[in-house]
Amino acid sequence: MERLLSEIQSYKDSPFASEKVETIYFGGGTPSLLEPKQVEDILAEIREVFALDIRELTFEVNPDDVNAAFLQALHGLGVTRLSMGVQTFQPDLLAFMNRAHSRREALGCLELLQASAFDSYTVDIIYGNPGQSLEDLNRDLDLLLGFDPPHISAYSLTIEPGTRLGKQVELGRIAPPEEDKVADHFDVINDRLKAQGIERYEVSNYSRPGREAVHNRSYWRHRNYLGLGPAAHSFWWDQKAVRWEQKPDLRGYLRGGDIRSDREALTLEQLAEERLMMGLRTREGITKEELNHRYEYRLSERQTSYLKARAEEQKVRFDARIKLTDKGIKIADAIILDLITLH
Repeated sequence: MERLLSEIQSYKDSPFASEKVETIYFGGGTPSLLEPKQVEDILAEIREVFALDIRELTFEVNPDDVNAAFLQALHGLGVTRLSMGVQTFQPDLLAFMNRAHSRREALGCLELLQASAFDSYTVDIIYGNPGQSLEDLNRDLDLLLGFDPPHISAYSLTIEPGTRLGKQVELGRIAPPEEDKVADHFDVINDRLKAQGIERYEVSNYSRPGREAVHNRSYWRHRNYLGLGPAAHSFWWDQKAVRWEQKPDLRGYLRGGDIRSDREALTLEQLAEERLMMGLRTREGITKEELNHRYEYRLSERQTSYLKARAEEQKVRFDARIKLTDKGIKIADAIILDLITLH
């Protein structure tokens, strides 16, 4: 806490403190282990250093360490939105994912959220697990939709090399899920949430109208953001665009050392490709005008031909705005890669 507060203080009177802060996100670990007084101290320090015009203040919570009094305290401190990682309600899948919480704790936390003063929160679920059937997924959705959540983030299981799961797959102990099965899971989630009025607005994010995450959109639209603490990432675009990260070195951080990586300068072309990638992952897509004016990026003849061909296949809508259809969003990564490669 002392180190974090001193890091916040180090930005006082810097160029980073001159831009108004519209969103704050407590995440990237287990912030719900903090005491309410510690959250209050962090927010007080931020208010002292930065100019605030808060539209959204999100706080991640774990199902196994939340109670009604804690939620009430967070609401009183100005937190406007909660994020909870349920992942699944199936005990065997929770064990497989090494989650600390139980099915009972997840359901209990959702009951607490529903009874709290918060009207904005999101619940994370994961699909495409090895051994996860459509019946398992539908049972999870039955339980989750029973709480009428305003926002859901649904992520396909990612197997990262070097992780425990990655090693199990490498050794042949676990078979990774087949692409067709993952696509079936995606369809079930999309159809069932849509039927409940919870619409997808980004590949992995679904919300009721007006409940979309404000903070995440800053990343997708290349708004400036500042990360605090070990492993946090930052992006700043003034005259030039730069990105840097803080190394995941807790001991170095606590010693007061500078754990920031070298700043990576980004060209307009790199930024344009990123914006194209992020924009096509969203329901609104991206306009050719934004690409032209903000990034000095114009579609090549090959890109234009490619988009017209995908439009004929009903995977893309292509006029002044480029966006993927429901059919196209299922293969978003492939379309985006093709499009960028053709420039």
